[in-house]
Amino acid sequence: MQTGVDHESAADVHDAPDEIIVVRTRHGPGGNPVTDTLLRPPETSSTPAVRTPAAAPPPRSSTKHPRDTRPTPQPHRLTASGVVGIAVLGLATFFAITTELSPVGLLSTMSGDLGVSEARMGVVVTVYAVAVAALALPLTWATARFPRKAVLVTTLVGYTASNLMVALAPSFGVLLTGRVVGGIAHALFFSVAPACATRIVPPRLAGRAIAFVYSGSSLGFVVGVPLATTVGDQLGWRPAVGAVAVATAVLAVVAALFLPHVQGESSPHVGSVRSWARSGLLAVVVADLMLFAGHYVVYTFIGPYLTGAGLGEDLVGGALLVLGGTGVVGLLAAGAFVDRAPRQTLIVAVAVMIGALAALPFVHGSLVGTFVVAGLWMAANGTTGTLFMAAAIRTGGGSPDIAGALVNAGSNVGIAAGAAVGGQVYGMSGLATVPFAAAAIVAISLVVIVAGRRGFPLTGHAQANLSTSSLAVITSSVAVVTTSIPTVGEGRRGRRPRR
Repeated sequence: MQTGVDHESAADVHDAPDEIIVVRTRHGPGGNPVTDTLLRPPETSSTPAVRTPAAAPPPRSSTKHPRDTRPTPQPHRLTASGVVGIAVLGLATFFAITTELSPVGLLSTMSGDLGVSEARMGVVVTVYAVAVAALALPLTWATARFPRKAVLVTTLVGYTASNLMVALAPSFGVLLTGRVVGGIAHALFFSVAPACATRIVPPRLAGRAIAFVYSGSSLGFVVGVPLATTVGDQLGWRPAVGAVAVATAVLAVVAALFLPHVQGESSPHVGSVRSWARSGLLAVVVADLMLFAGHYVVYTFIGPYLTGAGLGEDLVGGALLVLGGTGVVGLLAAGAFVDRAPRQTLIVAVAVMIGALAALPFVHGSLVGTFVVAGLWMAANGTTGTLFMAAAIRTGGGSPDIAGALVNAGSNVGIAAGAAVGGQVYGMSGLATVPFAAAAIVAISLVVIVAGRRGFPLTGHAQANLSTSSLAVITSSVAVVTTSIPTVGEGRRGRRPRR
Protein backbone atom coordinates (compact mmCIF):
# COMPACT_ATOMS: atom_id res chain seq x y z
CA MET A 1 0.00 0.00 0.00
CA GLN A 2 1.34 3.42 -0.95
CA THR A 3 1.28 6.12 1.67
CA GLY A 4 2.60 9.60 1.99
CA VAL A 5 1.73 13.22 1.28
CA ASP A 6 1.01 14.65 -2.19
CA HIS A 7 2.36 18.07 -3.20
CA GLU A 8 1.23 20.29 -6.11
CA SER A 9 3.44 23.17 -7.01
CA ALA A 10 2.27 26.46 -8.50
CA ALA A 11 4.87 26.04 -11.20
CA ASP A 12 3.42 22.71 -12.14
CA VAL A 13 -0.21 23.76 -12.63
CA HIS A 14 -0.98 25.04 -16.12
CA ASP A 15 -4.27 26.50 -17.26
CA ALA A 16 -5.34 25.39 -20.72
CA PRO A 17 -8.66 26.04 -22.44
CA ASP A 18 -9.84 22.45 -22.32
CA GLU A 19 -8.08 21.01 -19.29
CA ILE A 20 -5.89 21.64 -16.25
CA ILE A 21 -2.59 19.79 -16.31
CA VAL A 22 -1.37 18.90 -12.81
CA VAL A 23 2.07 17.47 -12.12
CA ARG A 24 1.93 15.80 -8.69
CA THR A 25 4.83 14.49 -6.64
CA ARG A 26 4.13 11.94 -3.91
CA HIS A 27 6.11 9.49 -1.79
CA GLY A 28 5.82 5.91 -2.89
CA PRO A 29 7.04 2.70 -1.23
CA GLY A 30 10.34 3.07 0.56
CA GLY A 31 10.07 6.85 0.49
CA ASN A 32 11.00 7.09 -3.20
CA PRO A 33 9.45 10.06 -5.04
CA VAL A 34 6.82 9.23 -7.66
CA THR A 35 5.53 11.74 -10.25
CA ASP A 36 1.96 11.65 -11.60
CA THR A 37 0.59 13.77 -14.45
CA LEU A 38 -3.17 14.36 -14.23
CA LEU A 39 -5.51 15.98 -16.76
CA ARG A 40 -8.50 17.62 -15.14
CA PRO A 41 -11.26 19.05 -17.40
CA PRO A 42 -12.34 22.26 -15.67
CA GLU A 43 -16.05 21.68 -16.31
CA THR A 44 -16.04 18.18 -14.83
CA SER A 45 -13.51 18.55 -12.02
CA SER A 46 -15.27 18.54 -8.68
CA THR A 47 -12.62 20.72 -7.01
CA PRO A 48 -10.19 23.22 -8.46
CA ALA A 49 -6.48 22.57 -8.45
CA VAL A 50 -5.00 23.68 -5.15
CA ARG A 51 -1.98 25.91 -5.39
CA THR A 52 0.49 25.39 -2.58
CA PRO A 53 4.01 26.63 -2.04
CA ALA A 54 6.41 25.13 -4.51
CA ALA A 55 7.80 21.76 -3.50
CA ALA A 56 11.18 20.43 -4.44
CA PRO A 57 11.16 19.40 -8.09
CA PRO A 58 11.21 15.66 -8.77
CA PRO A 59 14.40 14.14 -10.11
CA ARG A 60 14.71 14.29 -13.86
CA SER A 61 13.94 11.11 -15.72
CA SER A 62 16.04 9.93 -18.60
CA THR A 63 12.95 8.56 -20.33
CA LYS A 64 11.76 10.78 -23.17
CA HIS A 65 8.09 11.74 -23.16
CA PRO A 66 6.17 10.90 -26.34
CA ARG A 67 5.41 13.79 -28.69
CA ASP A 68 2.13 15.55 -27.89
CA THR A 69 -0.25 14.77 -30.75
CA ARG A 70 -3.36 16.26 -29.21
CA PRO A 71 -5.22 18.90 -31.28
CA THR A 72 -4.26 22.51 -30.69
CA PRO A 73 -6.15 23.68 -27.56
CA GLN A 74 -8.64 26.49 -27.96
CA PRO A 75 -7.60 29.86 -26.47
CA HIS A 76 -9.24 31.33 -23.37
CA ARG A 77 -9.79 34.68 -25.06
CA LEU A 78 -10.33 35.82 -28.60
CA THR A 79 -7.01 37.04 -29.97
CA ALA A 80 -6.14 39.32 -32.85
CA SER A 81 -4.77 36.35 -34.81
CA GLY A 82 -8.04 34.52 -34.22
CA VAL A 83 -10.06 37.43 -35.63
CA VAL A 84 -7.80 37.62 -38.69
CA GLY A 85 -7.97 33.85 -39.15
CA ILE A 86 -11.76 33.82 -39.09
CA ALA A 87 -11.84 36.70 -41.58
CA VAL A 88 -9.50 34.78 -43.92
CA LEU A 89 -11.68 31.66 -43.69
CA GLY A 90 -14.79 33.70 -44.43
CA LEU A 91 -13.19 35.22 -47.53
CA ALA A 92 -11.93 31.80 -48.60
CA THR A 93 -15.45 30.41 -48.33
CA PHE A 94 -16.75 33.29 -50.43
CA PHE A 95 -14.33 32.54 -53.26
CA ALA A 96 -14.83 28.78 -52.91
CA ILE A 97 -18.56 29.16 -53.56
CA THR A 98 -17.88 31.63 -56.37
CA THR A 99 -15.51 29.14 -57.98
CA GLU A 100 -17.99 26.30 -57.63
CA LEU A 101 -21.04 28.11 -58.98
CA SER A 102 -19.74 30.72 -61.43
CA PRO A 103 -20.59 28.45 -64.41
CA VAL A 104 -24.27 28.59 -63.38
CA GLY A 105 -24.54 32.24 -64.42
CA LEU A 106 -22.07 31.91 -67.31
CA LEU A 107 -23.59 28.75 -68.78
CA SER A 108 -25.04 30.33 -71.92
CA THR A 109 -21.93 32.31 -72.90
CA MET A 110 -19.61 29.39 -72.14
CA SER A 111 -21.67 26.97 -74.22
CA GLY A 112 -21.80 29.40 -77.15
CA ASP A 113 -18.04 30.05 -77.06
CA LEU A 114 -17.06 26.37 -76.84
CA GLY A 115 -19.72 25.14 -79.24
CA VAL A 116 -21.63 22.79 -76.92
CA SER A 117 -25.28 22.77 -75.92
CA GLU A 118 -26.45 24.31 -72.67
CA ALA A 119 -27.72 20.92 -71.49
CA ARG A 120 -24.27 19.39 -72.06
CA MET A 121 -22.51 22.37 -70.49
CA GLY A 122 -24.34 21.53 -67.27
CA VAL A 123 -21.82 18.70 -66.90
CA VAL A 124 -19.25 21.26 -65.67
CA VAL A 125 -21.31 21.50 -62.49
CA THR A 126 -21.73 17.72 -62.31
CA VAL A 127 -18.03 16.76 -62.58
CA TYR A 128 -17.09 19.27 -59.90
CA ALA A 129 -19.67 17.84 -57.55
CA VAL A 130 -18.71 14.23 -58.33
CA ALA A 131 -15.09 14.98 -57.41
CA VAL A 132 -16.18 16.47 -54.08
CA ALA A 133 -18.59 13.64 -53.31
CA ALA A 134 -16.03 10.93 -54.05
CA LEU A 135 -13.07 12.51 -52.27
CA ALA A 136 -14.40 14.52 -49.31
CA LEU A 137 -14.32 11.73 -46.74
CA PRO A 138 -11.13 9.90 -47.84
CA LEU A 139 -9.13 13.11 -48.29
CA THR A 140 -10.32 14.49 -44.94
CA TRP A 141 -9.35 11.28 -43.17
CA ALA A 142 -5.99 11.02 -44.99
CA THR A 143 -5.01 14.60 -44.10
CA ALA A 144 -6.44 14.64 -40.56
CA ARG A 145 -2.95 14.52 -39.02
CA PHE A 146 -1.57 17.38 -41.14
CA PRO A 147 -1.53 20.96 -39.83
CA ARG A 148 -4.84 22.58 -40.79
CA LYS A 149 -3.17 25.75 -42.07
CA ALA A 150 -1.12 23.82 -44.63
CA VAL A 151 -4.20 21.93 -45.80
CA LEU A 152 -6.27 25.10 -46.21
CA VAL A 153 -3.54 26.98 -48.08
CA THR A 154 -3.18 23.99 -50.41
CA THR A 155 -6.90 24.07 -51.18
CA LEU A 156 -6.68 27.77 -52.08
CA VAL A 157 -3.83 26.97 -54.46
CA GLY A 158 -6.06 24.28 -55.94
CA TYR A 159 -8.88 26.79 -56.49
CA THR A 160 -6.41 29.10 -58.23
CA ALA A 161 -5.21 26.35 -60.56
CA SER A 162 -8.78 25.32 -61.32
CA ASN A 163 -9.90 28.83 -62.26
CA LEU A 164 -6.81 29.39 -64.41
CA MET A 165 -7.38 26.16 -66.32
CA VAL A 166 -11.02 27.07 -66.92
CA ALA A 167 -10.25 30.65 -67.96
CA LEU A 168 -7.59 29.52 -70.45
CA ALA A 169 -9.32 26.32 -71.61
CA PRO A 170 -9.03 25.90 -75.41
CA SER A 171 -11.60 23.09 -75.42
CA PHE A 172 -14.48 21.62 -73.45
CA GLY A 173 -12.28 18.72 -72.29
CA VAL A 174 -9.65 21.00 -70.73
CA LEU A 175 -12.39 22.99 -69.06
CA LEU A 176 -13.77 19.80 -67.50
CA THR A 177 -10.29 18.91 -66.24
CA GLY A 178 -9.99 22.29 -64.56
CA ARG A 179 -13.33 21.76 -62.88
CA VAL A 180 -12.17 18.40 -61.51
CA VAL A 181 -9.12 20.11 -59.97
CA GLY A 182 -11.46 22.58 -58.30
CA GLY A 183 -13.61 19.74 -57.03
CA ILE A 184 -10.60 18.12 -55.37
CA ALA A 185 -9.77 21.36 -53.57
CA HIS A 186 -13.41 21.80 -52.59
CA ALA A 187 -13.55 18.27 -51.17
CA LEU A 188 -11.00 19.24 -48.54
CA PHE A 189 -11.84 22.89 -47.96
CA PHE A 190 -15.45 22.59 -46.83
CA SER A 191 -14.65 19.55 -44.71
CA VAL A 192 -11.80 21.27 -42.83
CA ALA A 193 -12.64 25.00 -42.72
CA PRO A 194 -15.60 24.93 -40.26
CA ALA A 195 -13.78 22.66 -37.79
CA CYS A 196 -10.60 24.76 -38.12
CA ALA A 197 -12.59 27.90 -37.37
CA THR A 198 -13.80 26.42 -34.09
CA ARG A 199 -10.22 25.77 -32.94
CA ILE A 200 -8.90 29.33 -33.27
CA VAL A 201 -11.55 30.94 -31.04
CA PRO A 202 -12.66 30.31 -27.45
CA PRO A 203 -15.19 27.47 -27.03
CA ARG A 204 -18.02 29.90 -26.33
CA LEU A 205 -17.49 31.50 -29.78
CA ALA A 206 -17.07 28.29 -31.79
CA GLY A 207 -20.66 28.33 -33.04
CA ARG A 208 -20.27 31.93 -34.16
CA ALA A 209 -17.10 30.95 -35.99
CA ILE A 210 -19.01 28.25 -37.92
CA ALA A 211 -21.74 30.76 -38.71
CA PHE A 212 -19.14 33.25 -39.94
CA VAL A 213 -17.63 30.69 -42.29
CA TYR A 214 -21.06 30.00 -43.72
CA SER A 215 -21.81 33.70 -44.02
CA GLY A 216 -18.96 33.72 -46.55
CA SER A 217 -20.78 30.94 -48.37
CA SER A 218 -24.00 32.97 -48.40
CA LEU A 219 -22.13 36.02 -49.70
CA GLY A 220 -20.78 33.81 -52.47
CA PHE A 221 -24.35 33.07 -53.53
CA VAL A 222 -25.57 36.63 -53.05
CA VAL A 223 -22.60 38.60 -54.41
CA GLY A 224 -19.91 36.32 -55.87
CA VAL A 225 -21.91 34.40 -58.48
CA PRO A 226 -23.98 37.41 -59.66
CA LEU A 227 -20.84 39.56 -59.85
CA ALA A 228 -19.01 36.94 -61.90
CA THR A 229 -22.07 36.69 -64.16
CA THR A 230 -22.22 40.46 -64.63
CA VAL A 231 -18.52 40.65 -65.47
CA GLY A 232 -19.01 37.74 -67.86
CA ASP A 233 -21.88 39.53 -69.58
CA GLN A 234 -19.85 42.71 -70.01
CA LEU A 235 -16.31 41.45 -70.64
CA GLY A 236 -16.68 37.76 -71.40
CA TRP A 237 -16.66 34.64 -69.23
CA ARG A 238 -12.90 34.11 -69.46
CA PRO A 239 -11.97 37.44 -67.78
CA ALA A 240 -14.61 36.77 -65.13
CA VAL A 241 -13.15 33.37 -64.20
CA GLY A 242 -9.60 34.75 -64.50
CA ALA A 243 -10.41 37.46 -61.96
CA VAL A 244 -11.53 34.79 -59.49
CA ALA A 245 -8.22 32.97 -60.10
CA VAL A 246 -6.24 36.12 -59.22
CA ALA A 247 -8.32 36.69 -56.09
CA THR A 248 -7.83 33.13 -54.81
CA ALA A 249 -4.08 33.35 -55.48
CA VAL A 250 -3.81 36.53 -53.39
CA LEU A 251 -5.91 34.94 -50.66
CA ALA A 252 -3.62 31.88 -50.59
CA VAL A 253 -0.68 34.19 -49.83
CA VAL A 254 -2.68 36.01 -47.15
CA ALA A 255 -3.69 32.70 -45.55
CA ALA A 256 -0.08 31.49 -45.55
CA LEU A 257 0.98 34.65 -43.75
CA PHE A 258 -1.85 35.22 -41.28
CA LEU A 259 -3.90 32.06 -40.70
CA PRO A 260 -3.14 30.75 -37.18
CA HIS A 261 -1.47 27.39 -36.75
CA VAL A 262 -3.82 24.54 -35.86
CA GLN A 263 -2.62 20.99 -35.37
CA GLY A 264 -4.34 18.02 -36.95
CA GLU A 265 -5.92 15.15 -35.04
CA SER A 266 -3.77 12.15 -34.19
CA SER A 267 -6.78 9.81 -34.30
CA PRO A 268 -9.94 11.34 -35.84
CA HIS A 269 -13.25 9.79 -34.82
CA VAL A 270 -14.65 8.43 -38.09
CA GLY A 271 -17.33 6.06 -36.81
CA SER A 272 -19.13 3.56 -39.02
CA VAL A 273 -22.27 3.43 -41.09
CA ARG A 274 -23.98 1.70 -38.18
CA SER A 275 -22.95 4.42 -35.71
CA TRP A 276 -23.90 7.13 -38.21
CA ALA A 277 -27.35 5.57 -38.52
CA ARG A 278 -27.73 5.11 -34.78
CA SER A 279 -26.73 8.70 -33.98
CA GLY A 280 -28.91 10.22 -36.71
CA LEU A 281 -25.94 11.51 -38.74
CA LEU A 282 -26.86 9.32 -41.71
CA ALA A 283 -30.39 10.74 -41.80
CA VAL A 284 -28.95 14.27 -41.85
CA VAL A 285 -26.63 13.41 -44.75
CA VAL A 286 -29.38 11.72 -46.79
CA ALA A 287 -31.85 14.56 -46.26
CA ASP A 288 -29.17 17.10 -47.19
CA LEU A 289 -28.29 15.10 -50.32
CA MET A 290 -31.89 14.96 -51.55
CA LEU A 291 -32.49 18.64 -50.88
CA PHE A 292 -29.40 19.67 -52.82
CA ALA A 293 -30.37 17.33 -55.66
CA GLY A 294 -33.80 18.87 -56.00
CA HIS A 295 -32.46 22.41 -55.69
CA TYR A 296 -29.86 21.96 -58.42
CA VAL A 297 -32.25 20.32 -60.86
CA VAL A 298 -33.48 23.87 -61.47
CA TYR A 299 -30.67 26.10 -60.18
CA THR A 300 -28.11 24.65 -62.62
CA PHE A 301 -30.22 26.09 -65.43
CA ILE A 302 -31.52 29.20 -63.69
CA GLY A 303 -30.00 31.47 -66.37
CA PRO A 304 -31.86 29.85 -69.29
CA TYR A 305 -34.98 29.56 -67.12
CA LEU A 306 -35.05 33.30 -66.41
CA THR A 307 -34.40 34.26 -70.03
CA GLY A 308 -37.18 31.88 -71.04
CA ALA A 309 -39.49 33.79 -68.70
CA GLY A 310 -38.72 37.01 -70.58
CA LEU A 311 -35.55 38.36 -68.93
CA GLY A 312 -32.86 39.83 -71.16
CA GLU A 313 -29.62 37.83 -71.24
CA ASP A 314 -27.60 40.86 -70.13
CA LEU A 315 -29.72 41.10 -66.97
CA VAL A 316 -29.16 37.58 -65.66
CA GLY A 317 -26.35 38.68 -63.32
CA GLY A 318 -28.53 41.35 -61.71
CA ALA A 319 -31.41 38.89 -61.41
CA LEU A 320 -29.21 36.40 -59.59
CA LEU A 321 -28.09 39.18 -57.25
CA VAL A 322 -31.72 39.94 -56.38
CA LEU A 323 -32.65 36.28 -55.93
CA GLY A 324 -29.49 35.61 -53.92
CA GLY A 325 -30.36 38.52 -51.66
CA THR A 326 -33.58 36.80 -50.64
CA GLY A 327 -31.42 34.04 -49.20
CA VAL A 328 -30.40 36.50 -46.45
CA VAL A 329 -33.97 36.19 -45.13
CA GLY A 330 -33.44 32.45 -44.80
CA LEU A 331 -30.08 33.00 -43.15
CA LEU A 332 -31.74 35.24 -40.55
CA ALA A 333 -34.34 32.56 -39.87
CA ALA A 334 -31.66 29.92 -39.44
CA GLY A 335 -29.78 32.10 -36.96
CA ALA A 336 -32.93 32.86 -34.99
CA PHE A 337 -34.22 29.30 -34.68
CA VAL A 338 -31.30 26.88 -35.12
CA ASP A 339 -30.92 26.50 -31.34
CA ARG A 340 -34.55 26.90 -30.29
CA ALA A 341 -36.48 25.00 -32.99
CA PRO A 342 -34.14 23.46 -35.58
CA ARG A 343 -36.50 20.65 -36.62
CA GLN A 344 -39.56 22.84 -37.03
CA THR A 345 -37.62 25.50 -38.93
CA LEU A 346 -36.17 22.98 -41.36
CA ILE A 347 -39.54 21.32 -41.99
CA VAL A 348 -41.18 24.66 -42.76
CA ALA A 349 -38.29 25.75 -45.01
CA VAL A 350 -38.27 22.53 -47.04
CA ALA A 351 -42.07 22.58 -47.37
CA VAL A 352 -41.89 26.15 -48.72
CA MET A 353 -39.21 25.05 -51.21
CA ILE A 354 -41.44 22.23 -52.47
CA GLY A 355 -44.41 24.55 -52.91
CA ALA A 356 -42.38 27.23 -54.68
CA LEU A 357 -40.71 24.79 -57.07
CA ALA A 358 -44.03 23.17 -57.93
CA ALA A 359 -45.54 26.62 -58.60
CA LEU A 360 -42.78 27.86 -60.92
CA PRO A 361 -44.18 26.34 -64.14
CA PHE A 362 -47.56 27.97 -63.52
CA VAL A 363 -46.06 31.48 -63.42
CA HIS A 364 -43.40 31.00 -66.09
CA GLY A 365 -45.27 33.25 -68.51
CA SER A 366 -44.92 36.15 -66.09
CA LEU A 367 -41.50 37.56 -65.27
CA VAL A 368 -42.79 39.19 -62.08
CA GLY A 369 -44.53 35.99 -61.00
CA THR A 370 -41.38 33.98 -61.68
CA PHE A 371 -39.32 36.36 -59.56
CA VAL A 372 -41.77 36.25 -56.64
CA VAL A 373 -41.98 32.45 -56.57
CA ALA A 374 -38.24 31.99 -57.18
CA GLY A 375 -37.58 34.45 -54.34
CA LEU A 376 -39.60 32.28 -51.94
CA TRP A 377 -37.67 29.22 -53.10
CA MET A 378 -34.29 30.90 -52.58
CA ALA A 379 -35.23 32.38 -49.20
CA ALA A 380 -36.32 28.97 -47.92
CA ASN A 381 -33.17 27.37 -49.26
CA GLY A 382 -31.06 29.98 -47.46
CA THR A 383 -31.87 28.40 -44.09
CA THR A 384 -30.67 24.91 -44.91
CA GLY A 385 -26.85 25.21 -44.85
CA THR A 386 -26.59 26.30 -41.22
CA LEU A 387 -29.35 23.92 -40.07
CA PHE A 388 -27.89 20.82 -41.74
CA MET A 389 -24.31 21.46 -40.59
CA ALA A 390 -25.37 22.17 -37.01
CA ALA A 391 -27.54 19.04 -37.01
CA ALA A 392 -24.68 16.89 -38.33
CA ILE A 393 -22.16 18.05 -35.73
CA ARG A 394 -24.68 17.78 -32.90
CA THR A 395 -25.36 14.11 -33.58
CA GLY A 396 -21.88 13.22 -32.32
CA GLY A 397 -21.65 10.50 -34.96
CA GLY A 398 -18.08 11.58 -35.84
CA SER A 399 -15.54 14.29 -35.17
CA PRO A 400 -16.42 17.75 -36.58
CA ASP A 401 -14.08 17.27 -39.57
CA ILE A 402 -15.67 13.92 -40.40
CA ALA A 403 -19.22 15.22 -39.93
CA GLY A 404 -18.35 18.14 -42.19
CA ALA A 405 -16.87 15.79 -44.78
CA LEU A 406 -20.00 13.63 -44.83
CA VAL A 407 -22.30 16.63 -45.24
CA ASN A 408 -19.93 18.04 -47.87
CA ALA A 409 -19.96 14.75 -49.76
CA GLY A 410 -23.74 14.38 -49.47
CA SER A 411 -24.33 17.92 -50.71
CA ASN A 412 -22.19 17.36 -53.76
CA VAL A 413 -23.68 13.99 -54.58
CA GLY A 414 -26.94 15.90 -54.60
CA ILE A 415 -25.50 18.67 -56.78
CA ALA A 416 -24.13 16.16 -59.29
CA ALA A 417 -27.34 14.14 -59.39
CA GLY A 418 -29.50 17.25 -59.58
CA ALA A 419 -27.50 18.77 -62.44
CA ALA A 420 -27.58 15.44 -64.31
CA VAL A 421 -31.31 14.93 -63.79
CA GLY A 422 -32.01 18.52 -64.71
CA GLY A 423 -29.99 18.16 -67.90
CA GLN A 424 -31.89 15.00 -68.85
CA VAL A 425 -35.31 16.51 -68.18
CA TYR A 426 -34.32 19.73 -69.95
CA GLY A 427 -33.11 17.83 -73.00
CA MET A 428 -36.14 15.52 -73.18
CA SER A 429 -39.09 17.78 -72.37
CA GLY A 430 -37.79 21.32 -72.03
CA LEU A 431 -37.52 23.70 -69.09
CA ALA A 432 -41.25 23.71 -68.33
CA THR A 433 -41.16 20.34 -66.54
CA VAL A 434 -37.84 20.77 -64.74
CA PRO A 435 -39.31 22.39 -61.58
CA PHE A 436 -41.79 19.51 -61.16
CA ALA A 437 -38.91 17.02 -61.05
CA ALA A 438 -37.12 19.25 -58.54
CA ALA A 439 -40.16 19.45 -56.24
CA ALA A 440 -40.56 15.66 -56.24
CA ILE A 441 -36.93 15.14 -55.20
CA VAL A 442 -37.06 17.77 -52.44
CA ALA A 443 -40.19 16.04 -51.12
CA ILE A 444 -38.06 12.97 -50.41
CA SER A 445 -35.79 15.14 -48.25
CA LEU A 446 -38.83 16.30 -46.29
CA VAL A 447 -39.89 12.70 -45.63
CA VAL A 448 -36.41 11.87 -44.26
CA ILE A 449 -36.44 14.94 -42.01
CA VAL A 450 -39.87 14.12 -40.59
CA ALA A 451 -38.94 10.47 -40.00
CA GLY A 452 -35.41 11.12 -38.66
CA ARG A 453 -36.17 12.48 -35.22
CA ARG A 454 -32.79 11.49 -33.81
CA GLY A 455 -30.90 13.54 -36.38
CA PHE A 456 -33.46 16.36 -36.34
CA PRO A 457 -34.60 16.86 -32.71
CA LEU A 458 -37.27 19.33 -31.66
CA THR A 459 -34.78 21.45 -29.73
CA GLY A 460 -31.10 22.12 -30.21
CA HIS A 461 -28.72 20.22 -27.99
CA ALA A 462 -27.37 22.15 -25.03
CA GLN A 463 -23.90 22.67 -26.45
CA ALA A 464 -22.54 26.16 -25.99
CA ASN A 465 -19.93 25.69 -28.68
CA LEU A 466 -22.65 25.22 -31.30
CA SER A 467 -24.69 28.31 -30.48
CA THR A 468 -25.47 30.21 -33.66
CA SER A 469 -28.17 32.51 -32.34
CA SER A 470 -26.23 35.76 -32.74
CA LEU A 471 -27.84 37.29 -35.81
CA ALA A 472 -25.32 40.10 -36.08
CA VAL A 473 -22.45 37.65 -36.25
CA ILE A 474 -24.17 35.34 -38.71
CA THR A 475 -25.30 37.99 -41.15
CA SER A 476 -22.47 40.52 -41.05
CA SER A 477 -18.79 39.86 -41.48
CA VAL A 478 -18.06 43.43 -40.37
CA ALA A 479 -20.02 42.93 -37.16
CA VAL A 480 -18.01 39.84 -36.27
CA VAL A 481 -14.68 41.60 -36.59
CA THR A 482 -15.64 44.92 -35.02
CA THR A 483 -17.43 43.40 -32.03
CA SER A 484 -14.38 41.23 -31.40
CA ILE A 485 -11.94 44.14 -31.05
CA PRO A 486 -12.87 45.01 -27.43
CA THR A 487 -12.51 41.35 -26.50
CA VAL A 488 -9.05 41.24 -28.03
CA GLY A 489 -8.06 44.35 -26.10
CA GLU A 490 -9.37 42.94 -22.84
CA GLY A 491 -7.53 39.72 -23.53
CA ARG A 492 -4.25 41.54 -23.96
CA ARG A 493 -4.72 43.65 -20.85
CA GLY A 494 -5.96 40.81 -18.69
CA ARG A 495 -3.77 37.94 -19.86
CA ARG A 496 -1.64 36.47 -17.12
CA PRO A 497 1.84 35.26 -17.97
CA ARG A 498 2.07 31.52 -18.35
CA ARG A 499 4.23 29.77 -15.82
